[in-house]
Amino acid sequence: MNTTTLRRKRVVLPTLAVLAAVGIGGTVWTATANESGVDGAERDRVGAAATEAVGGTVVDVETSDDRGETYEVEVRLDDGSEVDLALDEGLAVVAEERDGDDGDDHQDTNGRDTDRDTDDRPVAEADRTAAEKAALGAVEGATVLDVEASDDRGAAWEVEVRDADGAEWDVVLDADFGVLRTDADGTDD
Repeated sequence: MNTTTLRRKRVVLPTLAVLAAVGIGGTVWTATANESGVDGAERDRVGAAATEAVGGTVVDVETSDDRGETYEVEVRLDDGSEVDLALDEGLAVVAEERDGDDGDDHQDTNGRDTDRDTDDRPVAEADRTAAEKAALGAVEGATVLDVEASDDRGAAWEVEVRDADGAEWDVVLDADFGVLRTDADGTDD
């Protein structure tokens, strides 16, 4: 072997090792970047099982890290209320929590739920449409994931959106659907 061949091997082999490490790291990062979200045909299959169980429209589907649960599905019912479902591997419902369910059942003398948080109340279709329009104007290229009444002082509505890059945002609106603030998901708590 001549000296030129040895030098070439000393350069090529470490370069290939670095490229392989970067490629593997990128693949692992891509696989875990959307770790809890469920997309595509799997989302459709899980969502269909959830809506078959309770009706309504699927808002969000995620994988679950709770024992005995494989998926967590948020469903908006026709009356505007929401229900959270936990499904097992076979897509059977193993847990269900409706708006206002907190394990305690406190009602007033007229049978109304007195435990219900402000943000658990159903959202009228006209309000939902106006809130969605305002949020889509605040985050360019976004898709609306959820609209809720807000329990924050001075805020009336909270709209969760996903931007074109896949990042989730909370758009907080006043009673007239004016944007009060836009927070990266999870930063407003």
